[in-house]
Amino acid sequence: MKYYIIVLLTIITLDGFAQQKVSSGYQVKIVRFEDLEKVLNKNDDKLYVVNFWATWCRPCVLELPEFMEVNKANRSNQHFKMILISLDMAKDAKTLVRPFLIKNKIDADVYLLDDNKRMNEWIPAIDKSWSGAIPATVFYKNGKKLEFIESQLNKKELEQIINKYL
Repeated sequence: MKYYIIVLLTIITLDGFAQQKVSSGYQVKIVRFEDLEKVLNKNDDKLYVVNFWATWCRPCVLELPEFMEVNKANRSNQHFKMILISLDMAKDAKTLVRPFLIKNKIDADVYLLDDNKRMNEWIPAIDKSWSGAIPATVFYKNGKKLEFIESQLNKKELEQIINKYL
C-alpha cells in the first residue's frame, strides 16, 4: 500500500511540475496604463522594443514571427528587452491570447492593456502622432522615447532601428 501511495504522490508531483512548467511560459499579464508606464520608464540602460498588437489584427500577426526572430537573436543582450502589448479584450486573455501565444511560440513578455475606456488619454501619451492604429512599435531607453513607428515592420527594418540604439 505504501508503494502505491508513493507512486501516486510521485505522479501527482511530477504532473504538477509539468503543469507549472507549461503554464509558467506564455503568460499574459493584464495591466492598466499606469502599470505599463512603470515598465516603459525604467532607467536601466536597456532598449525596450514595445509593440502594440492584437490577435485580430492581420498586419500585427504577420509581423510577430519576425519580431520573435529578432527577440531570440537579442535575448542574451542585457541591454535589450522586447515587450508585446496586446490590445485584445481582457476577457479573452486566457481563451484567445494565451492559446495564440502558445500556438505561435510568442515568448516575449506579453501584457494586455485593459484600459480601453481611457484610450484617448494613453494613445497620445505614447505618441502624440499616434492615430491608434496597430501595429505600432515604440523604442524606449532610460525612460525616453527614441522612436515611434505606426505600421508593420519587417525584420530588416526592426533590426536597423534596434542597432541604431543599442
